[in-house]
Amino acid sequence: MVAPVYIRIKQSIYVEPLAEIRLKDIGMVTGSKQHVSSLKEMVLHHVKKEDRNIVVIDSYMIIEQILHKFPELEIELIGPNQCVVHVENRKKNPSPLLISAIWILLFIGAAMAIMNFHYDVSMQSVQQKLHFMLTGKETEHPLWIQVPYSVGLGIGMILFFNHWFQKRFNEEPSPMEVEIFNYQEDLDHYVAIKENKVEKQDVDN
Repeated sequence: MVAPVYIRIKQSIYVEPLAEIRLKDIGMVTGSKQHVSSLKEMVLHHVKKEDRNIVVIDSYMIIEQILHKFPELEIELIGPNQCVVHVENRKKNPSPLLISAIWILLFIGAAMAIMNFHYDVSMQSVQQKLHFMLTGKETEHPLWIQVPYSVGLGIGMILFFNHWFQKRFNEEPSPMEVEIFNYQEDLDHYVAIKENKVEKQDVDN
């Protein structure tokens, strides 16, 4: 009796155009040593121009191809039922001019958003009244309150997003990273259903 082979499929991977997708690329394989090395190098799909930018490797497709070559094997699949393959060209380094333009645009947008919020809640008036309550004097610009508040606002945003350029303060993901992860997970799930060529063929037949 042949020992079972266990395959844990990845949810998504990224490959270059016209690449060969092997079993080791889309999942981790363990089990019978005499078959594992051959299974890892088994080509499941050749990316073509017709595939465009997304290919879905279905668990049914994997089992079918493995049993065609190794009919005696017992296969156990773990994890997702599909692997979404994103076909992407090799990324080029963005130009410093483009980065600078985007940085300035985001900086102006964030500054406008913060200033409009402060105007809506009458932040300057609140700080003036706070200064009067603490000192008994009226002033138009209570800088000893406004300057620490502005510095604290910037520090708070840095701590909230858990990043200072490429430096991360701890291993906890930032809210932005969580939202991007959830979006990518929902996108992969949608694509796995809508772009699954195996299921489409079954429906057509």
